[in-house]
Amino acid sequence: MSLRPFHLAFPVHDLAEARAFWGEVMGCAEGRSSDQWIDFDFYGHQIVAHCTGRRADDAGQNPVDGHGVPVPHFGVVLEMAQWEELAERLKTAGVKFEIEPYIRFKGQVGEQATMFFRDPSGNAIEMKAFADLGQLFAR
Repeated sequence: MSLRPFHLAFPVHDLAEARAFWGEVMGCAEGRSSDQWIDFDFYGHQIVAHCTGRRADDAGQNPVDGHGVPVPHFGVVLEMAQWEELAERLKTAGVKFEIEPYIRFKGQVGEQATMFFRDPSGNAIEMKAFADLGQLFAR
């Protein structure tokens, strides 16, 4: 199965902060931009930071595996080595984790590596990886 890239537009309160976080910390190449928005290559997907001058809204949390998962959130399922490298890069950059990197559902169907953090505008991000990608939709 070949996946098509998704597109996600999200609010940021400051484009310079968004450029520094998404470009430098997350390592996303910058695409087109204007004085109001910036396109980023998010692991082959197009995300667009739109400057609204406001921080992202937070609808609360849902309990998952003993943690309060922020809602809404978005992210990408990475290969395990990519996930590990990103976790180290975020730690080195001093990014505060909402949920520290760990293995969720250890020894169960759907076992996965996960971490949650926020960008400077408060957008919640989950990055995850599976040792066995076939477990992505396992029940």
